[in-house]
Amino acid sequence: MSDQTILSFASKTAPAEGVVVVFAEEGPKLSPAAKDLDKKSKGLLSKAADITGFKGKKEQTVDLIAPQGLKYARLVFVGMDKASAYDTEDWLNLGGTVRGLLSGKEASAAHVFFETEGGDIKPADIASFALGALLRGYTFKKYKTKPRKKNGEAAEANDRTLKKIVVHCADPKAASQAFAPMRAIAEGVTLARDLVNEPANVLGPAEFAARAKALSKLGVHVEVLGPKVLRKLGMNALLAVGQGSARPSHVAVMQWKGAGAKGGEPIVIVGKGVTFDTGGISLKPAAGMEEMKGDMAGAACVVGLMHELAARKAKVNAVGIIGLVENMPSGSAQRPGDVVTAMSGQTIEVLNTDAEGRMVLADCLWYAQGRFKPKAVINLATLTGAVMVALGKEHAGLFSNNDDLAGRLIAAGDVTGEKLWRLPLGPKYDKMIDSKVADMKNTGGKWGGSISAAQFLQRFIKDGTPWAHLDIAGTAMSSVDSEINRSWGSGFGVRLLDRLIAENYERP
Repeated sequence: MSDQTILSFASKTAPAEGVVVVFAEEGPKLSPAAKDLDKKSKGLLSKAADITGFKGKKEQTVDLIAPQGLKYARLVFVGMDKASAYDTEDWLNLGGTVRGLLSGKEASAAHVFFETEGGDIKPADIASFALGALLRGYTFKKYKTKPRKKNGEAAEANDRTLKKIVVHCADPKAASQAFAPMRAIAEGVTLARDLVNEPANVLGPAEFAARAKALSKLGVHVEVLGPKVLRKLGMNALLAVGQGSARPSHVAVMQWKGAGAKGGEPIVIVGKGVTFDTGGISLKPAAGMEEMKGDMAGAACVVGLMHELAARKAKVNAVGIIGLVENMPSGSAQRPGDVVTAMSGQTIEVLNTDAEGRMVLADCLWYAQGRFKPKAVINLATLTGAVMVALGKEHAGLFSNNDDLAGRLIAAGDVTGEKLWRLPLGPKYDKMIDSKVADMKNTGGKWGGSISAAQFLQRFIKDGTPWAHLDIAGTAMSSVDSEINRSWGSGFGVRLLDRLIAENYERP
């Protein structure tokens, strides 16, 4: 769940108690606050740095508990290397590093003196630091029960959590203003993480749609399309995936009209929302199947993004569409060899029922283009294990029919740290999904699996529509620990797409 720590900004006045964090650049070159505390403690920081070999480099810290000569519970000295060389991702990671050091066991409040030996730091960089701190503070403990005494009675809570972080800087008002949109981003990422981390018995298609519906409180217009409407629309590819489940399939359509009529047609973001994927009749191996509760991470990103855009009142017209299904084996499940007619009228031979996400996206992409005539359409999906074979968990796979859109996405990924690597599309890859009995088959075989999946999606993109597909299987769930995330679900894509929209589609 979201970090309940209150983050605020204040002037450089010295706190009366708590944990204090100060910085040093490579040297070590002490910040003014660190120099002041060193003087008050009769050289305690300098001595500790010398003894521990602290040189002010990244990831170096000096941690002093109840420092002699000072009134604080704890003093943390953090290395920065050269702050003048920092980019947005560096400040973000520094915030995560500092938050990771603060447990709350020593004191309920932490005070961070945000300055370097070279002087004050820009409000935008302070805001990035603060965002990193909030993201690192995320934990998912919804299903942890309270500790109990031996007689079964609830034990009294031993509340030793960190209650507040105060960032002390030269211009707290400017820092607070710069942080306002960042707070909305943190909320969006938190929502996406919460959705990915939820167990599938709690979050099925209907329940997920209800979570999307809750965005109405922020001014997002939300429609939930049930099975009857989906059948009428001809979304047979999507419905085929969910027909083996006792839980009906849904599609949620979220519209944010922040730019009004002058903003023109919207940018549309489509997310795969398979709330649990057994593989269907083409059953997955048992080992690791529990992770398939996260096969809706693309849809989770879309909901988090729409929340974030509305919360910061982004001046953009944006639509989020999520296809919500559960892929289960049963007497009513689709079979290998079935032929399904998608909403576009194209026919699909189902060779593998575990290649299901692309069928969900096919109908959602076609619906999005027909109804909204978007400036661009981007879809996110935990689509293939093959993308992890190619890229590991450091980059998401990017496929696109438009070089400008691809370049903008890569640039946004470089700034936010949610990095993308573009993979190829082409006629020879497209032939891999030709079928002898239908227009296409839903898998291209053993080789180039992430590419043939993207080629399948491209067959549902109309000529002239800029489109990008992000395969986030390696980055959105069971992700590698980072300075800003220790959660199983990362919320990947929210910050990336916010940056893309803010830089390229939002009205000034």
